[in-house]
Amino acid sequence: MVRVLGLCGSLREASHNKQLLLAAARELPADVTLEVYSGLRDIPPYDEDVVAPESVNLFRRAIAEANCVLVATPEYNASVPGQLKNALDWASRPFPDNALRGKPVAVIGASTGMFGAVWAQAEVRKVLKTIGADVLDDELPVANADTAFADDLALADQELQAALADIVGRLLLRTGSQVL
Repeated sequence: MVRVLGLCGSLREASHNKQLLLAAARELPADVTLEVYSGLRDIPPYDEDVVAPESVNLFRRAIAEANCVLVATPEYNASVPGQLKNALDWASRPFPDNALRGKPVAVIGASTGMFGAVWAQAEVRKVLKTIGADVLDDELPVANADTAFADDLALADQELQAALADIVGRLLLRTGSQVL
């Protein structure tokens, strides 16, 4: 069984980016599961003087146990949401033997604005590459997210849903598994 860890950069329960992860899950083969990680809000601010608390250890373990990671991020003030960046900072330690090193990762994003979180996606990809993850260079900007989803949780725009399926497929290929 191949496991995809979904990281949602928004902490809101009804987040558009959580919806985007659920739209991605629709594109997975039957032998692949996507688990949306629910513990980001429990991760304290990164502090090198503090021994990693259990919430951080759980996060690192979730990354390590996944075959790949799919990040869906909104854009806050033209950049990465603080809680997502903080979690990635914790995950990056100990460097260079961190849980994300060599891990296949794709970054997508949705926002209620016209640009679909493209700046935040670029920033997250930059952070992940610095950490040592195997990052796809693709982006999926879902603009006007408050109207972008159909009732069945797919993206209303079929071209966007097809682009999402393509990114998910290429992410799975990076795992080296024969799921497609």
